[in-house]
Amino acid sequence: MAKQALIQQRPWLLASIAAAGAFYFLRDNPLGEGTWGLLAKGAAVGLLTIYAWLRVPPERRGLDGALLVTALVLAAAGDVAIELYFTVGGAFFTAAHCVAVVLYLRNPRPRKSPSQRMLGLALFIATPLVSYLLSGKAEIALYGAFLGAMAAAAWVSRFPRYRVGTGAVLFVISDWLIFSRAGSFDLGVLPDLLIWPLYYAGQVMIATGVVQCLRGEQPVR
Repeated sequence: MAKQALIQQRPWLLASIAAAGAFYFLRDNPLGEGTWGLLAKGAAVGLLTIYAWLRVPPERRGLDGALLVTALVLAAAGDVAIELYFTVGGAFFTAAHCVAVVLYLRNPRPRKSPSQRMLGLALFIATPLVSYLLSGKAEIALYGAFLGAMAAAAWVSRFPRYRVGTGAVLFVISDWLIFSRAGSFDLGVLPDLLIWPLYYAGQVMIATGVVQCLRGEQPVR
């Protein structure tokens, strides 16, 4: 049964990785501009969504599985929309964060250490604050509040902290690099090199970590 699942479902994860790699290397190429680039970018998290849906057995999906898939679908839509209309893309990601927060709050960690609580609180407060300092824009700080809520909720959830929690932190750092472009901080080539890899790695870590728990492979600690 495990071998059948590997053959039938994990190719979607490999296809997602391939699409993400294609977008990264084609984005500055004439071939990557326009339709092909948008397709590759949207396919990266779009295929990850299919992987997440198929990897969890139907009897274990429930509302949590639906929430994970919804958050990924909204993020995939945001990936494409943000290339065309930045505000629309931001709206999709805000919706994705709201759905993710519901998922994480439905799955709290039974016992949280003081350090886990403090780091969750730090993510919640620092994310919008740093977003504003980097961009100088109140609307980006508002978005940062949703981003911070998502990261904080992920960190204190029952899902694997060093996969889902760390993935959420990578998502935050990726967005901070985007926001630095809107402000006076000149980070050189770092945003161009790191925004997409950090974001996509974060999404993979989140998706695989939640899937692992929903499949019952990760014990609750």
